[in-house]
Amino acid sequence: MGLASATTISSSSSFLLSASLCPARRGFLPPCHHHFFFLSTFSKCNLNWKRSSRKKRGERVRCSAVGVGLGVGDEACELVNGVELSIGEGDDNIQAYLFKAVKNNNGAGVLLLSDVFGFQDSATRDFAYQVACHGYNVLVPDLFRGDPWEKGRPKPMFEQWLASQDPQRVANDIATSTKWMVDEFRAAGISKKLGIIGFCFGGGRVIDVLAADQGACFSTAVSFYGTRMDPAAASKIKVPVLFISGDDDLLCPIGVLSKFEKIIGNGSRVVIFKGRGHAFAHRPGSTEEDADAEQAFTLMRNWLHDGLLVNS
Repeated sequence: MGLASATTISSSSSFLLSASLCPARRGFLPPCHHHFFFLSTFSKCNLNWKRSSRKKRGERVRCSAVGVGLGVGDEACELVNGVELSIGEGDDNIQAYLFKAVKNNNGAGVLLLSDVFGFQDSATRDFAYQVACHGYNVLVPDLFRGDPWEKGRPKPMFEQWLASQDPQRVANDIATSTKWMVDEFRAAGISKKLGIIGFCFGGGRVIDVLAADQGACFSTAVSFYGTRMDPAAASKIKVPVLFISGDDDLLCPIGVLSKFEKIIGNGSRVVIFKGRGHAFAHRPGSTEEDADAEQAFTLMRNWLHDGLLVNS
């Protein structure tokens, strides 16, 4: 398949999917002091759009994790709790961050795999917050065991750093995170399957995870401009995947995504944003990219809604 087979969105397009979601089922998750999904003493979520500190870029955030605990007065609403936690035991122990929807919790869980900048990066946490604001329980694991790529490092060192991140160890850590979420849902009496999202490095790992899972735990997935994706894994995936990228992204070629879409099937879809490069959806660099990031978020949100709430 070529570009013609994928949905292409121009930055000047008026395209915008319906923002409708399922009605919030308040109180769906019962209170429980023994499981992290039900802790309710942490942070607040500002649902109103607001300008970030980078005003010259005009960047907007839907729901920011940066201002947690700072008190934003009447604009604040207690919809999302956040807590950093330790999961797994022994050599499998890793750090993670959980964002849990409170008042509008829909009972669905999402595993979010970060880019190379790790689970503590503000862009990743803000995005996870945004997802949780729409009713989800979002777990963001530390894929790099405290050693994410840092923006100040010399670029020639990147491949050396990446080689130090053992693929099997990363896969095991993702499996530990998945098991933790499944166990928590089972303890709550919820049998729903999970969704999985990934950016860049994490977007590539989404493919690996789904190939190994084969529909056991995950029922839907979104891969944002995934890198280093294994073509051999595509035929093993049993659930639909939404691929989102830009046509100016050299790290995630459109042709590769189209092949994955065709092989995976099951209603998978590729959406390409015209003129956009790598990471535009969770790290927009301009007012124009903000608009496309908003559209990409809406695409993802509706995809999760259909995969986890309508068709679950």
